[in-house]
Amino acid sequence: MTSTYPLARYRFEFEVSTPLRLPDYAGSTLRGAFGHALRQLSCATRAKTCTGCLLAQTCPYTRIFEPVASGGLATPPVPYVVEPPQWGARQYLPGDTLAFHFTLIGAGVEHFPLCIMAWQRAFLRGVGVVDGTARLCCVQHADAVIYRPGENVCEHSQFIILDSQDAPETVTLEFLTPLRLQENGHALPPSKLTPRPLLTALMRRVSLLAAQTQTAPFLQPFSELARLADGVEGQVDMEWRDWTRRSSRQQCTMQLGGCIGSWTFTGDLAPFWNFLRLGEYLHVGKEASFGLGQYRLL
Repeated sequence: MTSTYPLARYRFEFEVSTPLRLPDYAGSTLRGAFGHALRQLSCATRAKTCTGCLLAQTCPYTRIFEPVASGGLATPPVPYVVEPPQWGARQYLPGDTLAFHFTLIGAGVEHFPLCIMAWQRAFLRGVGVVDGTARLCCVQHADAVIYRPGENVCEHSQFIILDSQDAPETVTLEFLTPLRLQENGHALPPSKLTPRPLLTALMRRVSLLAAQTQTAPFLQPFSELARLADGVEGQVDMEWRDWTRRSSRQQCTMQLGGCIGSWTFTGDLAPFWNFLRLGEYLHVGKEASFGLGQYRLL
């Protein structure tokens, strides 16, 4: 049985105008610049905060960047994922190309043109350690250019097709950015990783994001899927990577280390195959919105 899931992953390419420097991991830096520019474009009241705003339910900024609590969720997941350049501090000089990926999910896909404008504004204003600037060259989707400045956005698919019939018996997840699965408020080290927490976290993330567009990703009850997850075996080949970021909003330093490496799952993976495929786009674990928990299926 096939189904679809509302999601589109884009590649943004910029030409650097003034020297631009990004930290070891630029996900939170890019996310912050995007959010600031998005609020400037979207906010009609110019209030300092969104708390108590009468427009919060319909404002593009809150719908994309700060979703309003609903359905008993104090902090609904944001419908986007920023995938920065690969790990490592980088210095970009004028004329260099800076590229990264940006995924919109569920209700977020309808705001794609506004997101393009927000990214343009962010890089014209200045991004990174020295507020370097850059000019948008193009946006790609599935290896095709769908937008250049001054042109209209080309039509493109904003969903992916899912089919669990081709599920393998063994699959390896290669984590490209730190995975932070939490237990009692602490990220699990490699020695404590088991398949069930990852699979249930992934199913929950897929479900919560799908709820924004009334998509139903589950063919079986969540409780039944969680029980089946106990039958999946895992072989972990991962190590811990420390990472520290500075939060300008909270005015504090945060330790956000996680697990890097490969994790092989064996067993009846058919009930989880579509979730694992979606996880390549959605990521899994804490801080997924700015790129942590990214993996690819091998």
